Formats: sequence, structure tokens, C-alpha cells
Amino acid sequence: MFKKILIANRGEIAVRITRTCRELGISVVAVYSEADSESLHVRLADSAVCIGPAQSSQSYLSIPAILAAAKQTDAEAVHPGYGFLAENADFARAVQSAGMTFIGPSPEAMEVMGSKTSARRAAVDAGVAIVPGTVEPLSSFAETKATAHKFGYPVMLKAAAGGGGKGMRLVHSDDELLSAFETSQAEAASAFGDSSLYLEKAVEIPRHVEIQVFADSHGNVVHLGERECSIQRRHQKVVEECPSPINDPDLRQRMGEAAVKITRAVNYLGAGTVEFLLADKTREFYFLEMNTRLQVEHPVTELVTGFDLVREQLQVAAGQKLSFTQEDVRWQGHAIECRVYAEDPANNFFPSPGTITHLQEPAGPGVRLDSGVRLNSEVSIHYDPMIAKLAVWGRTRHEAIERLRRALDEYQVSGITTTLPFFRDVVRDQEFIDGRLDTSFISRFNERQPGTKRGPCAEEVDVAVIAAALKFVKQQKLKSPELLSTDSNRWKLSGRVAALQGRQAVTDLAPSKWRRS
Repeated sequence: MFKKILIANRGEIAVRITRTCRELGISVVAVYSEADSESLHVRLADSAVCIGPAQSSQSYLSIPAILAAAKQTDAEAVHPGYGFLAENADFARAVQSAGMTFIGPSPEAMEVMGSKTSARRAAVDAGVAIVPGTVEPLSSFAETKATAHKFGYPVMLKAAAGGGGKGMRLVHSDDELLSAFETSQAEAASAFGDSSLYLEKAVEIPRHVEIQVFADSHGNVVHLGERECSIQRRHQKVVEECPSPINDPDLRQRMGEAAVKITRAVNYLGAGTVEFLLADKTREFYFLEMNTRLQVEHPVTELVTGFDLVREQLQVAAGQKLSFTQEDVRWQGHAIECRVYAEDPANNFFPSPGTITHLQEPAGPGVRLDSGVRLNSEVSIHYDPMIAKLAVWGRTRHEAIERLRRALDEYQVSGITTTLPFFRDVVRDQEFIDGRLDTSFISRFNERQPGTKRGPCAEEVDVAVIAAALKFVKQQKLKSPELLSTDSNRWKLSGRVAALQGRQAVTDLAPSKWRRS
């Protein structure tokens, strides 16, 4: 086993990897930008190296800076986490060329699966069905239009070089195609440095279901079952479950076998995720892509199977066999995860950076919180706004939902706007409770919500805000008689301050106290 590794990442995933390293007696080197000098992942590491300014292009995406930090600290291996350079074949190759182990698949496997078009070809060669569409990048708008007519609208335009919803557009007609084509190209070039696009026939009302796979260097390839990832905003997941509410053992076996075929076809090593679109009514599934890294949502698989996937990553990278076989994998109970973002769900999930001024984290039986922040942490504008992942386990899906409701109600964050009120509504929504999930769930959910109010006690929140604001203004008048002035600008300013103070007072309270307060 390695004695020292460098974690080429930040936030909650760097903290997550560090904790397993601690259990294995591995020394951890953290890297950080100037904006992250006080971050939790830095404080938990054995040593830390600043690799550049806040901009990720000059720090967490700088291969020379990360390699220099690894050499400076005598790290034997590099764990990329997810995001940033995690699926960058050039980075993996550079780590290996520098004499260190890259904790992940080979650069060759990453290159095949990193391109969505070559990944689709690999799936076809492995005998796995793909969503009807192109297997080569589109050469021009004229070809794109002809291809759209061939498969029929609606179609999806997608970036060939990456995922995460970047460069992806749903198109319903010729009238929308040119704008979508140009926007997708520009977004793909910005996100991945490659403007190449491909086209798929849009699968209507699909579930997004993925299979966790693992492979070692001794020829063993296993799957650990499925995760339901259909609840998405801007094509990015926000709620994940294991197993899927469908909970069909035959379907799990068929999807698992398909995922293993693809994994073997590219001589894969380590943790990976094979993603599928699943037609809910027919149970037909189609290969989407393979993520050549540890997934954000891996905790729900860990809670249900009992395996530490980071531990397995480290052991496999060190040349050891997987600690389990396919026959050892059992699925016990049900787990659900919410990705907690510093975003405003009432404003189309717009980012909400700032300083965390109050933090109460949930705990108790069956509750797991993977967090990268603490009290007074600064949520930067420079990075992904996810601050934590709240996952719960229950013996049944019903029990897991009840536990998740309780944990969400306990969870308090002030100073920034988060997606917690949105999740409190979702776990009380009948479609969610019934497991009627697909990739358009959030659109339907928003239509069912009155206005933009969020949270289980929205009316009480508004009353409390008004009461707190009025109290604040009254106190200020007593302190500053000039506030009685009829100057409109002065009243606007005091009103804004009052509203902010009122909202702060309310968000400091747990939902169970809103009515009393």
C-alpha cells in the first residue's frame, strides 16, 4: 500500500478521500488555491501545498503545478477525485511519466470513454444498445440538420468531449436547431476545449439509471448495482438513490452484465460508472456514457453494499485484488442522497456564494454527511457551488424518506442560500414518494408548487420574516431618529437591511420552530 498520496482536488471529495487514507495509515498531501487556504480539506491533511491563484485554470487545472507539488512532497500516487482533472488522460499520463501511480484507469481507457462518440462505438462493439444517433462528431450545421431529420425530432445535441450537462441542448424543431447548435458548440469549447458535438434521438420521459463498476489488474470485473439519478437540474443530478425505486432484480442483472461488458471491452481499472437511459414502461435501456472516475453519488452505493469504494480504489491502484467478488455483493436496505448546493432554487438554482455564518449539521442513526465546509467557510464564486452531500439509509425506501425528512429539517445553513428548502419540499412530494421519477421531474414539481415559495412551512416563514423585519426597524428607529425621515432612499436602505436581518433571523431557526417563532 502507498505511504503517501496527493489528492488533486478540493472540497468534500478531498475530505472524503483523506478520511479513508487515515484509516489505512496513508499520509495525505493536499493542494489548494489562494482562495482555499483555510478550507477543511487543507486542515485535515498531513501537509499542504499552494498551487496558484483562485482561478481553477491556474491552480486545480494546472498539471505542472500539481506535479510540482507531488514531487516536492515525495508523493507516491495521485488521487484525482472527481471534476477538474479526474477524467483528463493527459494528466493521468503525466502522473505516470513522473514515476507516480495515477489512482484511476489507464490513459488509453480514459481516452476511449472520454469521447462520447468513441464510447458509443465501444458500446456497440460490446453488444450493448445505444440511444439511436451518431457515433462520429458532427462536421457541420448542414450535417446536423440532415441528421436531425433522419432520426426525427425531438433530438439531443451533446458535447463529444464531456458531460455534466455542458454543451447539451434538447431541440424540438428546425426553428430551434441553429441557436442550439451554436450555443452547444460554444459551451463545449469553453468547458472542455473541444467544440465537437454529436446527436441523439431524445428518449421521452426516461429514467437516468447508472451502474457502479469496479475492475482490478487481475482480471476481476464486478458491478455493485444501480443508482437512480433521474432528479436533475440543467442535466446535472441533485438527488440519487440506491437501489432504483423500480427495484427489479432481473433488470439490475441485465444492466449490470451490460456495464461489465463495456468495462471489460476497454481494459478498465478501478472505479467507474456506466450510465444508461431507461424507458420506464418497456424496461429497455440504452448506453449513455461511462464516467471514468469515482462518482459524486458513490455514498449511496456504499451505504447499501457496505463497501468503502475509496479503499477499493487505493488497493486496486496498488496492485491488489478487489476485496470482494460478484457473489459477495448484496444490497441491503435503501439509501438516498441530496447534493446540497449554495444555490437559490427559487431563482432557477442561481449560485449563491458567500460566508457560512451559522451551521447546524444533521446526525443520528442512518445519517451520513460528506461535507467540505464548516462554520465561517467561504463559498467561492470560482468553483462548483456544492457544499455537502446528505445521505441517509433505511431498511426500506419509506424509512429512508422519513429519515431524510428529519435530517433535512435538522440541517441549518445561514449566510448563503442553499437547496435545502427545495429538498424539504421534494421529499414530501407525492410523485417522489411513489417513486415516479424521470429526468423531467423538477419541471413537473415546480409546476405543482404555488409560486416560488419553498419549504414545508412557507407561510410561517413569510410571517416570521415580516415580524423580524418590523422589530429590526423599530429598534433602529429608537437608536437613530433620522430613520423617521421621509427620504425615500433612506427608507429603501433601511428596508433592505430589515429584510436581510429578518431573513437571517428566520433561517437560523429549524423548520419545527417556525410556527412558534
